[in-house]
Amino acid sequence: MIRFIDIQQNSAIKTYIQRADETLSVQGFTDHSFPHVTKVAKEAGALLRTMGYSEREAELTEIAGYLHDIGNVVNRTAHSQTGALIAFQLLNDLGMDPTEIATVITAIGNHDEATAAPVNPVCAAVILADKSDVRRSRVRNRNLGTFDIHDRVNYSVTHSALTISDDRTVVNLDLTIDTTQCAIMDYFEIFLTRMSLCRRAAEMLNLRFSLTINGQQLL
Repeated sequence: MIRFIDIQQNSAIKTYIQRADETLSVQGFTDHSFPHVTKVAKEAGALLRTMGYSEREAELTEIAGYLHDIGNVVNRTAHSQTGALIAFQLLNDLGMDPTEIATVITAIGNHDEATAAPVNPVCAAVILADKSDVRRSRVRNRNLGTFDIHDRVNYSVTHSALTISDDRTVVNLDLTIDTTQCAIMDYFEIFLTRMSLCRRAAEMLNLRFSLTINGQQLL
């Protein structure tokens, strides 16, 4: 059985994730390196564990979350589909069971909002963890005067947390935004599609998606 730790320790996978992030760095995108993919993996796995899914389903979710952006090593465009194909080859070479490979690559291939569909719980958890990772430390550009709207929005987020209510009916994204750096409306301008996707992903897990910004519930 291929475990999450096997994926994390695989030297080829480490190389592809690092090179994918380097490619995005040159183009000015936010950080997509190990802190991001590890956070997505762990939060996605924790979501399924909290919702009562099996330990193996949670671990497959961690694997999918860790590999979800690997396609950026080829190109940002269609990186979810490219990443799914790369992951298939890597996992097949490692001897993972085809049923489990199918679950992982489906999640990877359906995580990007341009073509995403939360078609199973693993995919839904990856979507929620990925789209909620908005934070200042992901911004590479340190020249505030040259920030575009994506830089401003990410830089303005000083706290973010994705939590499930005690009764397991609501998943809430709680953000603290420095409004001197970014208006709350700017967040919605670029992330409305992502929030809509999060709502659909939450529904796959029988949850309602909620968004709280600076203590005010907005969704």
